Amino acid sequence: MARPYWSGQLKISLVSFGIKLFPATEAKSEIHLHQLSRKSGERIKHQKVAASDPDAGPVEKDDIVKGYEYRKGEYVTIEPEEVEHLRIPSRHALEITQFVDIDEIPPTFFEKPYFVAPENAIQAEAFAVVRKALLTTKKVALGKIAFGGREHLVAISVPDDESLPGMMAYTMRYAEELRDPADYFSDIKKVSVDEGQLALAKELIKRKAAKFAPEKFKDEYEAALREMVEAKVNNAPIPRDEPAPKSGKVINLMDALRRSVQGGDAKSESKSSETKAKPDTKHEPAKKGMTLVKSATKTPPAKATKSKRKSA
Repeated sequence: MARPYWSGQLKISLVSFGIKLFPATEAKSEIHLHQLSRKSGERIKHQKVAASDPDAGPVEKDDIVKGYEYRKGEYVTIEPEEVEHLRIPSRHALEITQFVDIDEIPPTFFEKPYFVAPENAIQAEAFAVVRKALLTTKKVALGKIAFGGREHLVAISVPDDESLPGMMAYTMRYAEELRDPADYFSDIKKVSVDEGQLALAKELIKRKAAKFAPEKFKDEYEAALREMVEAKVNNAPIPRDEPAPKSGKVINLMDALRRSVQGGDAKSESKSSETKAKPDTKHEPAKKGMTLVKSATKTPPAKATKSKRKSA
């Protein structure tokens, strides 16, 4: 099993048992772009230098310390060990302070998911009891936990798939971190809704409604970027997106809704897919691009999908 991101005690009143948190997400991108010199094609190296004397050379890692600017140009330094010894109870224990219904928490508060597992077999009994209690009462446990340089509000719940024996933890945003939606929605013009348009819109939603299948959604930007990189590596024509055709006929909302319900959008999507991402044969092959990003060492070209490039 992977190393836990955080481990400590989960406390509910006088009940306490050990848990481990594991990140529930991971980066899947295979295409990592580096910064290069346009002239030489070599990697750009970033160095940390003193602002007052950049010509003195890079500052060594051990000589770098964090600081807080309490007055213009004046700083108080903070050593790593001083941060480590801050008196924060939630550093080693997640104390539950409240239970709420899951529907009470707006989605905008949720930030990042984690898997929660008992620390070991000895903790499994208490873990299972609390999990079962959350499941039967349909509640979410709220508490605070410190990691990553700050204290997070955390929600503990049972996974949507109740057959999974673990629990889920979600770091949450604090109320003061959320902007007031009224600042952005107040200028929206109030209009009356036509009943005929509303009926067609509801019918369109009904016809396109389906069970959520997250595996159907892919990162098309990532796929297009990978395709372009492969074309450049192999000196092939670069695929280019074709501009959307301009429609000379103005369609009002009612006609657009009616045609969508009748399947007009499916036809347009089919037509669009035939012209989408055609190779740009009118442009030069990708030799220019290869010259732009040439490496200082000569290596045979390899397909981008088979080599994961690490970011700078």
